[in-house]
Amino acid sequence: MRTLAELESVFDEAPATAESLGAAEDLLRASEEVIEHWVVARGEVPTEETREGFRLLALHRQGAKGEPSFNACRETCREVVYHYNLITMQPEHSDITDRLYMMGLVSKHLYLFISGKLQVAGLGEFCCSSKPIRTATESQQP
Repeated sequence: MRTLAELESVFDEAPATAESLGAAEDLLRASEEVIEHWVVARGEVPTEETREGFRLLALHRQGAKGEPSFNACRETCREVVYHYNLITMQPEHSDITDRLYMMGLVSKHLYLFISGKLQVAGLGEFCCSSKPIRTATESQQP
């Protein structure tokens, strides 16, 4: 499992449009790894099961047990899956670049939410509440 810093760089890099299927796989896997960090931090072993055909959704379900505020990212996980399906089911579509870009943005949003929850207990009642954490962290760096 990659570190959160390594995962952040995956989300920050612009996906290669020439290899859209590979980029979509990378974003999906990186999104899974982000939730794996949450599950491991809670002292659990990340599931290998799938839900509706996706491990990401099963990991979300596992991570939400006993943590109602974690449900705030359920729709974000479903949107990652949605964009993944758009890309892989229609790889020749004229909007493939836009679809891949959106998948990258949504995946980054998931990363920001979970990395914020890992930093501060109770974060996540509103999915954009991680912004003050990032701002405070960035201003404290040398």
